[in-house]
Amino acid sequence: MVKKIISENMVELELLALLQIHLVVNVKRIVKYREQVEGQKKIPPPPIEVAGEKEYVVEEILDKQEKRGKMKYLVKWKGYIAEENTCEGLENLKNAIKKVEEFEKEKFEEEI
Repeated sequence: MVKKIISENMVELELLALLQIHLVVNVKRIVKYREQVEGQKKIPPPPIEVAGEKEYVVEEILDKQEKRGKMKYLVKWKGYIAEENTCEGLENLKNAIKKVEEFEKEKFEEEI
């Protein structure tokens, strides 16, 4: 929301304090809302049910690292934005083992 007109090119916005941005902007930066842009937060899909348990669909394995002697995989969940990516152990990826194998194969081919 526009709080104050500074000049014909600049306006001061009224935004939530948690948004760490400068409140004075050029008017060219202000556009009417049309639709969500790619990467903007959306309503995530509900979990699916597998063998009576709720599970989420793995879109892609992005990376891996060892934490406290255990391998953890950075998981991109289908229908979720990047901020929702999580590190998961293999015990939580039993139904996505093909995605883990694909990631490991690609990682191995990169190292060659």
